[in-house]
Amino acid sequence: MSDVLEMAGVSVVRGAKTLLDKVDWQVKEGERWVILGPNGAGKTTLLQLAAARIHPTSGMAGILEEVLGAVDVFELRPRIGLSSAALASQIPEHEKVLNVVVTAAYGVTGRWREGYEKDDERRAFGLLNEWGMGPLLNRPFASLSEGERKRVQIARALMTDPELLLLDEPAAGLDLGGREDLV
Repeated sequence: MSDVLEMAGVSVVRGAKTLLDKVDWQVKEGERWVILGPNGAGKTTLLQLAAARIHPTSGMAGILEEVLGAVDVFELRPRIGLSSAALASQIPEHEKVLNVVVTAAYGVTGRWREGYEKDDERRAFGLLNEWGMGPLLNRPFASLSEGERKRVQIARALMTDPELLLLDEPAAGLDLGGREDLV
C-alpha cells in the first residue's frame, strides 16, 4: 500500500506568521481522514498544501508519489479533487457553472483558451445533474447561493475521478437535504 500523502517536517510561513509548524503526516491509499481544529489552526492551509495549491516553506510534501517542488503542479492537480472556499474564491465571478466544473480537467479555475473534449463536458453536465445543479449550468458562479456554490464545487472535485479527494468544510452552506446527499 502506497502513501497518498507524505509530509515530513512541513512548515508554511507567511511573513512573520507560521501557519503550519513542522507537520509530519502520512495518508495511505484507502484511508479516510478528518481534520478537526479551531478557526485559524491551519486546516485549510494543510489542505491547500495537500492539493498542490501552495508549497511548503520548509520540509518535504509528497502527493500521489510526487514531491512538491520537483513536479509540474499543473499535471498533478487534475489527479486531486478539491472542494474549498479558498479555491472557490479564485473562480472568476463571470465563470459559468459548467465551466467551473469542466476546468477541473486541467486543474485550473477559469476557462481561457484550453480546449475540452465533448466527453469532458458530458461528464461535467452529468455531475451537475447528480448534484441538482444541471438547470443552472449557464448561470455565473457568483450568482449562486452558498449551498448551490458548494454543490458545484463538489461536482468539480469529482470531475476527474480523482486519486485524492480533499473536502474543506464540504457541508458548510448546504441545507439538510444537501448534507444528506453529501454523506
